Amino acid sequence: MVHGPVVVERVTTPRGELVLRRAVDDYEVISNGTFLMDTRDGRSERLLVRTALAAHHDPGTVLVGGLGVGFSLLEALADDRVRAVTVVELEPVLLDWHATHLSAVTGAAMVDPRTTVVVDDLVAHLGGDDTSYDVICLDVDNGPGWTVTDGNARLYDDAGTAGLVRRLRPGGVLAVWSAHPAPAYERLLRRHLADVRSLQVEVDRGEPDVVYLGTAPGT
Repeated sequence: MVHGPVVVERVTTPRGELVLRRAVDDYEVISNGTFLMDTRDGRSERLLVRTALAAHHDPGTVLVGGLGVGFSLLEALADDRVRAVTVVELEPVLLDWHATHLSAVTGAAMVDPRTTVVVDDLVAHLGGDDTSYDVICLDVDNGPGWTVTDGNARLYDDAGTAGLVRRLRPGGVLAVWSAHPAPAYERLLRRHLADVRSLQVEVDRGEPDVVYLGTAPGT
């Protein structure tokens, strides 16, 4: 009898190893031995998007950093006000998994006409494109101090935060997911955004997940 998660697929990427595991009816994604996400819950990922959309009067265009197991995309598409969602995902294999193993979770979302998935490094994408958005939701790391790739640290420093805010239309909303409280990052956000707040979601593993969000200058 097999006990514990079973490896469904193991892939070597330029950033190391990505593993998709199945645990009964749920899937887990592991990066270089570190747990990233699973399909069990998704409360905090959904909260990330839901609160960001609720904070905007007309969230027509949304940028989601990180496809993950799809909870953020699903939540964005559940809002009828959203006209277009751009998802930037670094790992092509995740798209393959969504077309196969995870299709029961996100199959309809991936082919929704409002969905555009871009395979790219988010830092590079933000530096090479000047599209602006009503809402930007970041869920590419385990938090500002616990990045999946070293280059992602640039998303959370002063210059990176200023760059994200520049991609927001006036009055746009930035929301960032973290696997733990990050008080220094919250202070940094307050230098660039108005109405900054944090929301916590209790989880079984210990420290709560945290969603940080704030509003760009303008009306």
